[in-house]
Parts: sequence; C-alpha cells; structure tokens
Amino acid sequence: MLDFIPLYVLGVILIGIYFLFLRPRRGGKHAPQLVLNSPALPGPLGMPLEFCMSPVKMIRRCYDLYGGIFTIPLGPKRLTMLVGPDCQEAFFKANDDTLSQNEVYHFMKSVFGPGVVYDATRKNRQSQFQSITSGMRVTSLKSYVAKIERETRIYLKEHFVGDEGEIDLFKALSELTILTASRCLHGDDVREKLFKEISELYHDLDHGLTPLTVFWPNAPTENHRRRDKARKEMVKLFSKVIADRRANPNKTDGLDLLQNFMEIKYKDGTSITDEQITGLLISLLFAGQHTSCITSTWTSFFIANDPSIMQRIVKEQDNILKRKDDVTYDHLSNMELLHNCMREALRLCPPLILLIRLAMVDVPVKAAGKTCIIPKGDMVGIAPSVGMRLGDVFKDPDRFDPDRFSEGREEHKIPYAYMGFGGGMHSCMGQNFAFVQVKTILSILFREFEIERIAPKMPEIDYAAMVVGPKGNCRVRYKKRKS
Repeated sequence: MLDFIPLYVLGVILIGIYFLFLRPRRGGKHAPQLVLNSPALPGPLGMPLEFCMSPVKMIRRCYDLYGGIFTIPLGPKRLTMLVGPDCQEAFFKANDDTLSQNEVYHFMKSVFGPGVVYDATRKNRQSQFQSITSGMRVTSLKSYVAKIERETRIYLKEHFVGDEGEIDLFKALSELTILTASRCLHGDDVREKLFKEISELYHDLDHGLTPLTVFWPNAPTENHRRRDKARKEMVKLFSKVIADRRANPNKTDGLDLLQNFMEIKYKDGTSITDEQITGLLISLLFAGQHTSCITSTWTSFFIANDPSIMQRIVKEQDNILKRKDDVTYDHLSNMELLHNCMREALRLCPPLILLIRLAMVDVPVKAAGKTCIIPKGDMVGIAPSVGMRLGDVFKDPDRFDPDRFSEGREEHKIPYAYMGFGGGMHSCMGQNFAFVQVKTILSILFREFEIERIAPKMPEIDYAAMVVGPKGNCRVRYKKRKS
C-alpha cells in the first residue's frame, strides 16, 4: 500500500506524527494537558485546522473540557493557553526573562524597521517606552483634547451632510481616528502638510501585515514589496520633518510624540536615528489606529442598540456640558457612563483575541488547586475574547452592561480578570490616550446627532481578521439633534 503513497506525502505524515505524538515533552507529569483530539478533523492535523478555522471557539471548547490551562500542538510549535483570572495571573506577573514578547513578535521588524520595539535591545526599548510614557502624561493629554475636537468637528461638518442621512460608521470612525492621531502624535506640521502622503503609505504598511507575514516576514509577495517601499518612503518624509524641526525649533508646540522621540538618547550615549523615530511613529499608528476605531465603533453600536443607555448617555452629556461647549480633559474625566461603555465594548469585543509570549524557562502555574509546569520553549497565550466572557467572573457575560464597572459591582477589579488593555508590565501604554481620543469623538458625535443602526442586527465579530473588528453592514442613519 505504501508503494502508492508519494514519498513527500509520507514524509509530511511522519513529521506530523513526530511533532504531535513522539517529540519529547518537558515538564513530565506536571506539564499541562496536551490536547490532541479535534472535531474538525481526526488525526494530527485536526488541532491546527480547528485553530485556523476559529481560534476563539476552539479555546473555549478546550477550556470547557480541560479547565484553565491546556496545550495545543500547532505543527512544530506548542501553544499553552491560560484562561481565567487564576491562570492569567502568571502571564501578567511574568517579566521578559520568564515570558518574552520579542521572540513571538519579531516579525514586526519588517513593518517597524530595525532597532525598534521588538527588535531593540532591552535597554534601548526601555528608553523608547519611557519616551512614549512621557508623551502620554496628563499635561500632553490635556493639550490633545482641543486638537481632537477640532478634527472631529471639521470631519462631521464635511461628512455628516445635512440634517440627516446615512454613513458607514466604521469607515467614518476609522478615518477620524487616523486624523486625530496624526494631529496629536505627529504634530500640526505633519498633519497640515503631509497627511495625504502618510495616509497612503500607512495603507501599504497596513496591508503588508498578513497571516503569511507571521511565518515568513519577507516572503516575495506584492503586499510585502509595497510595504517595504512604503517604509523607506516614510523614513524619507519624516527625516525631512525632523531636519526642519531641528533647524527651526519654534515651529512646534513640543507636545507631540514626534518631538519626544527626537530627544531620545540611549543609555550608551548614542542618539536615536531618524529611521528608528519613524519606526516608533509607525508602531504607534499600528497600535492605536485599529484598536481605537474598532473600540469607538463597537461602543457607538452598543449604545445605539439600547435606547435606555442612549438616553442616559445624552443626559450625562447635557449635565456635563452644553452642545456647543468646547470639551476639556476635566469634562472627559466626569463622563463615567461613556467611560464604562467603552470599557464594556472592549470586554465584549477586544481587538486582539490572542496575546502570546515565549516561555524562556519552565513556568509554574497554579490552576484548580494544583501546579502545572509550562515547559521552556512553549508559546504561552491568553485569549481576552474568552477570558472576559466567563460567567463565573462576569455576571451575564454576553450582555452589554456598562454598569458592571460602577461602584458597588466593579467586576473588573477581580485581579487579572479584565484585559481590555492587556495587563501587567506590558499593559497598553496608550490606553489613556485611547480613552481621551474615543471619548472626545463620541461626546461630540452623540451631542450633535441621533444615531440609529440600519441593519436589523448588530454587526458580527470578524474573528478572521488580524485585528478583530465588526463585520457586515456598519451603516447608520444619523439625524441632527434639536437644540
């Protein structure tokens, strides 16, 4: 019978059997449960196939069967999942010597460039992150509010035409997110003179990150070719801006992140390069563009889907400021319901369905009263889309309920339960900016317009996307509010 099987097919089968069944596994009897059976397909290819088809459904299935810690074989790799606050604690408390990001996300070098974030040395990365943190201080955030409001009002005037109409809300908020981000992070000079060129280059960079990129970052594809060309052009553009700013230091208010990055000096005494500055700006756009526009879209749809919550939102806005009042940072700080709606949208629809690290050493994890040992070399992941929908953690977990964050309930305060912006030492550094950006935009939108979903149902969650957003009809009917 084997005479009729091509040798390369036989080779693939034997390699698959080795990696899934025969390859030695560290950790011994204390290693997490290795899941080998899948309803998608019997045999060694079942688990990888099920993972590719729907990682969220597969992780939830395995959690229901095996509990909060289990290992999934994915070809030559093994992914150990941690689900539930007790298990997730180990993920969030670990440092880079225990669970490392770099080895997992090193493929992003092809987008960000060399010497940036996951390709930087640890000391240089610390300097880069310190600069980002400095640019997110309250002083800077307060100055960003007026800039975001200006962009929002201009956009609404140009695109929400007339007293009523229809618009694709996801597309509109995506455009508005990059406009406001550019104004705050790149500065007025870049926003006024180079926004069109940068938007076009960002489009090519964005489309140069595909599932193939994760496994083969420099595969000879058209998307990758355009990505590499766009990054080189982006460096040229920002190098001119940097040179102009250094020659004319009074041309900027000094509060944007580009200016912060220009002043980075590493601990060895060297200065940051123009290419690295550009890479950091690209990384911030990637981190914020998708997540903010997705979060603002889901928040808007969930609010519009519940008339009682919409009524409360409008009342909150009326109590804090008038329709034409300028928004301030203090106003935003008092918008508790809008803030909790955004949190709840992130709980139900987190843009990143998996956060992954590489185990640099054997990692002990306590689960259900016993200790498991995650073997060195395993990838280790958490799934916010699963972990934030557990019924024993969040009451009625599939229901949009912003009041779960209010005083008296505060379900998010269960340690390591809420992962809207990650957690631990690698929690999102831009979360305060995201709250300022999204709340400013939505405050103006809801004060100016009534919003009604056109489709009979809420959009579906697009779990097939690299960054998970809404799928389907995102058009809304808008109507100018009466004074």
